[in-house]
Amino acid sequence: MQTKLMEKFKELFGAEGDIRVYFAPGRVNLIGEHTDYNGGHVFPCALTIGTYGVARKREDKTLRFYSMNFEHLGVLESSVEDLKQEKEADWTNYPKGVIWAFGQREMKVEQGMDLLLFGNIPNGSGLSSSASVEVLTGYILKDLFGFDVSNQDLALIGQYSENNFNGVNCGIMDQFAIAMGKADHAIFLDTATLRYEYAPIKLTGAKIVISCTNKKRGLGDSKYNERRSECETALAEIQEVVGINSLGDLSEEQFEQYQSAIKDETRIRRAKHAVYENQRTLKAVEALQKQDVNLFGELMNASHVSLRDDYEVTGVELDTMVEEAWKVEGVIGSRMTGAGFGGCTVSIVKEEAVETFKEQVGKAYKDKIGYAADFYVVDIGDGPARLA
Repeated sequence: MQTKLMEKFKELFGAEGDIRVYFAPGRVNLIGEHTDYNGGHVFPCALTIGTYGVARKREDKTLRFYSMNFEHLGVLESSVEDLKQEKEADWTNYPKGVIWAFGQREMKVEQGMDLLLFGNIPNGSGLSSSASVEVLTGYILKDLFGFDVSNQDLALIGQYSENNFNGVNCGIMDQFAIAMGKADHAIFLDTATLRYEYAPIKLTGAKIVISCTNKKRGLGDSKYNERRSECETALAEIQEVVGINSLGDLSEEQFEQYQSAIKDETRIRRAKHAVYENQRTLKAVEALQKQDVNLFGELMNASHVSLRDDYEVTGVELDTMVEEAWKVEGVIGSRMTGAGFGGCTVSIVKEEAVETFKEQVGKAYKDKIGYAADFYVVDIGDGPARLA
């Protein structure tokens, strides 16, 4: 892979100078969905699939970008002196946003660079290809220009750039999971405080399978910001009767006690999901610590039901994928993962059932939806790294 990327880089940008190769993973969230901006807990892990980057510092101010995933766009150029979000800049708005965000933190990038990317995360899958690009760009800037930033800083910079440069009101989870990834561990993260611990994932005799619906969606034009706003309003209403900082502060019992303060039936359901999903995440991590994978699977299933009925972010593609997964013997748990409205599901499947799972779910999905799904058996990997 590295050789192929290096050859393409030299073909496009020339072979001279100090050319470096990097990688940042994608991520999948095992449980704790739409809790990260509600002050709750999440339980993501980094994957061994992700985004590769080949980069070289320039002496001038020019930025030249090329993606092997979007070859039809060719080389896209801009300048470190003209960093603004532009529709025609397409995917390069993500690395440009990170360069801009470094500048906002008094780490101004004074020189340009040539950057070639290749991602083996399926585009639009909900496995955080955008956050992977953001963390990768931050790691490259740190390495090429010698900025003194931790991986946790890279996560915060990536989130800041996505919020303020690209206008997507995302929480911290995606960038944090990618920047702080650790092989064979998921990250139990309190999004309100950024306190975290690594939890070993021991799925003896089982595999994590990602099922991609192949329904294209954009986070910014989904109902994501609408759901966030509904939860913020519900929180403000509850805060009139009880002193909390976030929905994640409430137990299930407290929510039942105070929910009447929320003046709209829809907002009650949105807030209920945020509270109950946070509690499910706490229970799920405890279950894994006791190596009770079956309970973990049951909580995954309950998470999907809540995302479908209370939060309403699934849609026919994700629901079909999960409901067909639940029918397969050997499936321990299955749920949508990511923002929803398309993207992927994550399932824990007994090893001997993986092929049956792909075949059975794949056929049922294509019969109902009309086009094929893709399946990825994944491993849990490390965070960003320089490869060469």
